[in-house]
Amino acid sequence: MSKKNTERQAVGWREWVSLPELGIGHIKVKVDTGARTSSLHAYFVEPIVKARKRWVRFGVHPYQRDKRTTIICEAPVLDQRWVTDSGGHREKRYVIMTAMQLGDHRFPAELTLTNRDNMMFRMLLGRTTLKKRFIVDPARSYVLGHFKKN
Repeated sequence: MSKKNTERQAVGWREWVSLPELGIGHIKVKVDTGARTSSLHAYFVEPIVKARKRWVRFGVHPYQRDKRTTIICEAPVLDQRWVTDSGGHREKRYVIMTAMQLGDHRFPAELTLTNRDNMMFRMLLGRTTLKKRFIVDPARSYVLGHFKKN
C-alpha cells in the first residue's frame, strides 16, 4: 500500500454521518464507489428564493423504515444536474453543498437530492466525496462508530 493510502482514514461499506448545517445529527450511508456523486433522500424538494438567490427546501426521513421522523431543511442551490441512477434512469436533480461529519473528519460535500423511499439507505456516499480523504474496506461496517436511534 502506498504511503498516501496509509494516511487516509478507512471506512466500511456502510457508516453513519452527520450533516450539521442541515440539522441532521445521524444518517446511515452506503459507501458506493460506483456512484460519482453523493445523494441524500429528499421526499419532497421545492425551489425557493432567499435574498434573491436560488435555494431549495426539502424534507428528509433520516432513518430507514421510519417515515414519522422528519427533518425539513433549506440550502442554497449549487447546481442542477442530470444524474443516471444504477438502473439507467436519468433524472435532473438539485445539487447542494453542505458540511459533512464522518468520524473525526468534517468537510464540505456536494449532495444531489432525490427520493430514496424505495432504497435501503437514505444516503449514498459517492466516490467524489471519498476521493483523497478515505479508503474503503468493503469487508467492514461502521468502522467510524455505531449510532442507535432512540
